[in-house]
Amino acid sequence: MKRYLQLSFVFLFALSLGFTACDTKTKSAESTEATDTTEVTPTSFGGLALYTVRDSMATDPKNTLQAVADAGYAYVEAANYEEGKFYGMAPADFKAYLATLGLTAKSAHMGMVTMENADQLIADCKAAGIEYFVIPVPPMGMFTFNRETMTMGMKGTPAEIAEILNTLGEKCKAAGLKLLYHNHNFEFMPGEDGTVLIDYLLENCNADIVNFQMDLFWVAKAGADPLAYFEKYPGRFKAWHVKDMNAEGNFAPVGTGSIDFKKILAAKIQSGMEFYMVEQDATFGLPPFEAINISHKGLAEIGFK
Repeated sequence: MKRYLQLSFVFLFALSLGFTACDTKTKSAESTEATDTTEVTPTSFGGLALYTVRDSMATDPKNTLQAVADAGYAYVEAANYEEGKFYGMAPADFKAYLATLGLTAKSAHMGMVTMENADQLIADCKAAGIEYFVIPVPPMGMFTFNRETMTMGMKGTPAEIAEILNTLGEKCKAAGLKLLYHNHNFEFMPGEDGTVLIDYLLENCNADIVNFQMDLFWVAKAGADPLAYFEKYPGRFKAWHVKDMNAEGNFAPVGTGSIDFKKILAAKIQSGMEFYMVEQDATFGLPPFEAINISHKGLAEIGFK
C-alpha cells in the first residue's frame, strides 16, 4: 500500500487558537467590583480530513497535526495507513500523540480493505481510538477511473458492493466500530440499467451496521439535493464532508463558494449527522494551511459547532 491512499480520480489546508479562560471568584455575591479576567469561549470545534494536508503529513506529520490543532479543529480523519501504522505511528502512538494536542481521530478512510485484511485494519483503527471505519470508494477493485474523461465509476453490481458493505459492517459492529460509505458524484447517477447506486445501497444495506458519510461537494456536483436524501432516508448520514464549490465548479474553502451550508445544516438532525470533516482535495494554488484556516472561520460564520 502506498504511503497515502491515493485515489487516482482525486485532484491535487494556523491561526484560530483556542484559549481557556481562568476562573474568577468573587468574595461576595453582592460584589459588583470589576474583574480583569474575561471568560473566552473555546474555539476548537469540527474536524479536518487529513487528506487535505496529505503532503505535509507525509513529510512532517507531528508538526502538521500541531498546525491542525492550532487552526481550531477538534478532531481529524485519517487518510493514511501502511504496514500497521497511521502516518508512520503505531495505532496507540498515533492516538497518544493526538491526545497531547487535544485532538482525536474520529474516523479513517480505509480504502485498502479486503476480506483478508479487514480484521487487522479494524483492530488497528480501534487501537487508534477511531470510531468510524469509512469506505471511501467501491472497495476491493470495484472502483474505476477514466483518465480521458476524468470520470469515476464502478465495475461489478450494486448487489455485490451492498453484500461487501454488510459483511464489513458486521465485522465493525463486532469490534465496536461503525461502518460508513463515502460518496462521490457517480453514485447519484443512474447506471446502465437505470439503478442509482446510492439509492440501492441505502435501501439494501442494513441500517444497523452500514451508514453513510455524505460528501456535500460531490452531491452538488452530481446535481442532487442532500435535503431530499435526508427526508427520504432520515438518520442514515452520520457524517458529512464539508467543502465548497467555486464558480468554476472546483473545490473551495468553506464559506467562499456556492453551496448553501446554512440550509443543509438546518437539517442536520434529520440527516443523522454526528460529526463532520472539512476536506479540500485540492487547493488550486492556495496553501493548504491557509485554506483550512479560511474553512474553519467559514464554519463559525455558517453556524457549525
